[in-house]
Amino acid sequence: MDGLAMLRQLIREVQELYEIYGSPYYLQHQRPTQQLLLVHHPPQQKKNRCCFLNLDYDSIEDNSCDTIMKAKKSLSFKTLEPCKPPPAKRARKVRNHGRLSSTTNPAEEMDQKIWKEFPEDLFETVIARLPIATFFRFRSVCRNWNSLLDSHSFSQHCARVPKGQPWFYTITHENVNTGAMYDPSSKKWHHPTIPSLPAKMIMLPVASAGGLVCFLDIGHRNFYVSNPLTHSFKELPSRSVKVWSRVAVGMTLNGESTLDGYKILWVACDGEFEVYDSVTNSWTRPGNMPGNIKLPLSLNFRSQAVTIGGTLYFMCTDPDGIVSYNMETGIWKQFIIPTPLYLSDQTLVECGGRIMLVGLLSKNAATCVCVWELQKMTLLWKEVDRMPNIWCLEFYGKHVRMTCLGNKDLLMLSLRSRQLNRLVTYDVAKREWLKVPGCVLPRGRKRQWIACGTAFDPCLTALA
Repeated sequence: MDGLAMLRQLIREVQELYEIYGSPYYLQHQRPTQQLLLVHHPPQQKKNRCCFLNLDYDSIEDNSCDTIMKAKKSLSFKTLEPCKPPPAKRARKVRNHGRLSSTTNPAEEMDQKIWKEFPEDLFETVIARLPIATFFRFRSVCRNWNSLLDSHSFSQHCARVPKGQPWFYTITHENVNTGAMYDPSSKKWHHPTIPSLPAKMIMLPVASAGGLVCFLDIGHRNFYVSNPLTHSFKELPSRSVKVWSRVAVGMTLNGESTLDGYKILWVACDGEFEVYDSVTNSWTRPGNMPGNIKLPLSLNFRSQAVTIGGTLYFMCTDPDGIVSYNMETGIWKQFIIPTPLYLSDQTLVECGGRIMLVGLLSKNAATCVCVWELQKMTLLWKEVDRMPNIWCLEFYGKHVRMTCLGNKDLLMLSLRSRQLNRLVTYDVAKREWLKVPGCVLPRGRKRQWIACGTAFDPCLTALA
C-alpha cells in the first residue's frame, strides 16, 4: 500500500512539473527535458528522493530505498520540440543513389584490356547456365552472342548443364492457332509465334523430347517438329500408311540430345503403326502388331505416351491397362491393369523410372485429384498422394473435367467447369501442389481455357 501511495504522489508531482515547465513559452526558451527528473516530496518527509524514469522498461528505479515499483500500465514520456519539425522521409531512389555514389569505386570498373582476353569458351560456359529468359535478353548484346545458337561448342556446353524444370506448351480454346508457354521457375506466361506453322491449320502438340515438340494437324494427316524457343521448324515427310482415324504419338531420343537424332511413333486403334527416324528423315513400318495383343486397341487419347529407357507406354481401356513398344527391339507388350473405381480423366505419368497415374476421383458430390503408383509385382495401382482437401472443396457439387499437361516429374493440371477455371502444377517427386496464374493473352484481360498441351525441356540448341 505504501508503494502504491508513493507512485500516485510521484505521478501528481510529474503532472505539476509538466504544467509549469511544459508550456509553449517555456519550451521555446529552454532546452528539451532530460530523462533525469528531480522530484521533491512534501515537507513532512525527511529526505528528498531522486527517481530515474527508465524509458526502455516498464519500471521505476528508486535509488533511495533500492526498490523497484512496477505499475500496472506502462509510463511513456515524450520530449516535445515544437520548433523542430520531424525529418522528412527521403524517396527510395534518393537513398539508393546516395549509397551507390558512396560505394562506387572507379577502379572497380571493367578494364577492356583485361576482359578482351577473356576465353571465349568460358563465355559459352557461363551463358549456357543462364535462365532461358535471361539468355534471350542477352542475345542483343553483340553479334557473337546472338550467333551462339548455331555454335556446335555452345551446344556441347548446353548438353552438360543439368536439366531444370520443364516448360509447358499449351493451346487455348480461343486462340488455337498460336500457343502459350508457361515457365514454372519464373511463374510467367510467354506467347511465342512459330512463323513456319501453317496459319490456317489447327496444330495440336502431341509429344516432346529433348526440347522439341511434335505437332499433328487436327486432320491427323501431317506431322511437324519445332523448337518453340528458337523457332527451329521441320515438316516431316508424308506417311506411307494413310490413316484417317485418331492416332496416339510417342517421341524418344536416339542419344542424350537431339544431336544424335530422334524417333517418332504413331499407332492407331486398328494396330497400324509407323516409326520416323530423323537421321534418315523417313517413315518405316517395322512389322505388324503381334497376335497376343487384343485388337482393336481402345487407346486413351487424353493420356500422352510415357518414355522410360527407350520404351513407350500407352494407356488403354477395354481392357484397362498399358501397351508398350520398345524403340530399339521393336517388341510390343500388353499389360492388363484394373483402373481404380470412380476414376475419370486419368493420365499416365513417369517419375524416376516409376509409372504413375493421375486422375479425378469422384464419388457422390465430392471430387478430388489423386495420384497412384503402379506396383510392379502385383500390377495394381496404389494411391500415394492427393490434392489438399481445402482445394478439393472448391469442386464440391460441380461437374469438373481435368486435362493433364506433361507426363514426367512436373505436371500441369487444367481443372474446369462452368463456374471454375483453375490451373495447378504438381511436382511428382516432391509431392508439391502449386497454383498457376491464369493465362491471359497480351493486351487482354480474360483468362484463357487450356484445351491441350505438352511439357518440354527448354533447350536453346535443339534443332528440328
